[in-house]
Amino acid sequence: MKENRDLNLAVLIDADNIPYSAIKGMLDEITKFGVPSIKRIYGDWTKPTVSGWKPALLEHAITPIQQYSYTSGKNATDSAMIIDAMDILYSGKVGGFCIVSSDSDFTRLATRLREAGMLVIGIGEKKTPNPFIVACDKFIYIEILKTKTKEKESEEDKELEKEAFDAITVKEIKLIATTITDLSDDDGWAFLGDVGSLLQKKQPNFDPRNYGFQKLTPLIKSTGKFIIEQRDSQKRKSKLIFVRNK
Repeated sequence: MKENRDLNLAVLIDADNIPYSAIKGMLDEITKFGVPSIKRIYGDWTKPTVSGWKPALLEHAITPIQQYSYTSGKNATDSAMIIDAMDILYSGKVGGFCIVSSDSDFTRLATRLREAGMLVIGIGEKKTPNPFIVACDKFIYIEILKTKTKEKESEEDKELEKEAFDAITVKEIKLIATTITDLSDDDGWAFLGDVGSLLQKKQPNFDPRNYGFQKLTPLIKSTGKFIIEQRDSQKRKSKLIFVRNK
């Protein structure tokens, strides 16, 4: 996915099912895709369950939107977010949305925003249902964004961090292999940048960080299933990376 850091983004956060401890990591991640010019968070602020968010709102200039739970068992927050999203869409002030929630109720909203030509980034926990994930251009798991506030991690912290990573499976390796084949030249080589972009389109939640790697290159190397080659570039100082199936 090509990043446009000047793109204005609307960040809409569902306070009911997103942990406030991840807010800094989330906002840092969002700035990779554009400028969060609108930042709103939705919830019933009379409830103690969302009280942990309040200090973070002032620190990060996020506007709280009060939404009372009118009926037991019904999520009024979802409706408020959807209505605001459509109002923002028609205002023409942004080029993309970041929907922060683990709720599949936002699947149709994500689809509608993309139909209107908006970039849609989803952020949520690994429990997020797949329909919402695939409705986004890109979906990022909160578990890989949580930042440490202490200089030294306890052993428990390290174990929890390990649990945040998935082991790459045959399914993901096959996905990478078929993507390389889709893009390869007559000799079987494909530019790694193009491979990464197509992987994102095929599977919006594909992210090397899910498997403990910061970049795609070391992830691919770790599998032992691919050949990587660096080539000189006439247009840039850095080398270009190409990959092929073994």
